[in-house]
Amino acid sequence: MNTWYFYSLMALILLGTQRFLYKVTAERGYSSGLTTAVFMATVCVLSTAVYVATGATTVNYSVLIVLALANSCAFAITTVSNIEALRHLPTSITFPLTRLSLVVVILVSVVYFGEQLSNQQWFGILLGFAVVFLMAKEVKQDTTPQGNSRYGLFFVGVCILCGAIASISSKLAAVSTNTAGFMAVTYLFATIFSLLINKKWPGKNPTSGKKGTILIGILMGILNFFGFYAFLTALASGPLSSIALITSMHFIIAIILSVVIYHEKITLRRGAALALTLLAVFLMKA
Repeated sequence: MNTWYFYSLMALILLGTQRFLYKVTAERGYSSGLTTAVFMATVCVLSTAVYVATGATTVNYSVLIVLALANSCAFAITTVSNIEALRHLPTSITFPLTRLSLVVVILVSVVYFGEQLSNQQWFGILLGFAVVFLMAKEVKQDTTPQGNSRYGLFFVGVCILCGAIASISSKLAAVSTNTAGFMAVTYLFATIFSLLINKKWPGKNPTSGKKGTILIGILMGILNFFGFYAFLTALASGPLSSIALITSMHFIIAIILSVVIYHEKITLRRGAALALTLLAVFLMKA
C-alpha cells in the first residue's frame, strides 16, 4: 500500500467523524461561529506544540503566511457555511452537494499541476453533475424542520467554492512549507476569522449551551488535527486529484451516523445520489 494512500484513508475516517459533529452542532442549536472558533483554536494549539517540539524550521515564511491566510479564510467560511446549511437541509443532501468542490479541485489538478485524467475519471466528473441534478430535485421536496431550501443551497454553494480553495492551497503548502508550521499559522488565522464571524453572526441560541459548544469544538479540533495532518502528509508525496477523491468520501461516514443517531431517512433518490457519488469517486481514483 502506498504511503499517501494509507494517510488518505486515515484522513477519510477522522474527517468524516468530525463532519458528523457539524450535524450535532446544528441539531443542538449551538453557535456555529463559536464552535468553529474553539475547533480552530484547538488545532492551532496542538499544531504549535508539534512545531515547537520537533524544532522544525520553515524555509519561506512569506509563502507560508500567504498560503495559511488563504487556507484559513476559506476553511473558516466553509465550516460555518456547512453548519448553517445543515440547519436547512438534511445531511444526505448537504454533504454530497458540498463534495462537488472536488470537480473544481480536479480541474485545477489537470490545468495547473499537470495531472492526467483518464476517460474513466472524466466519466466520474459527469456523474458528479448527475448527483447535483438528483439532489436539486430532492431539495424541493424536503428540508429540515423550519428550514429554507434556498438558504441551504446558498450555503452549499459557498462550501463548494471555499472548499476547493482550501484543498488547492493545502496542496501548495504540503510541497513547499513545513506541515506543522503551516497548520499552526493557518488555524491561528482561522480562529481569528471564526471569532469575527461569531461576533457578527452568532447563529441560533448563541447564549445557550456554551459548555456543550466548547466541548464539541475541542473534540472537532482533535479529530481535525490528526485528520488534516494525515491529509497534508499524503499530499506531500501523492497526487492532489487522487487524494482529494479519497478524502471526499468522508461525508458517507457523517450520513451513516446521522441515519443511525438522528434517524434521517434515505429515500430512493438520495440512495441513488449516494451510490453515484461513491461510483464517481471510485472512477476518478483510477
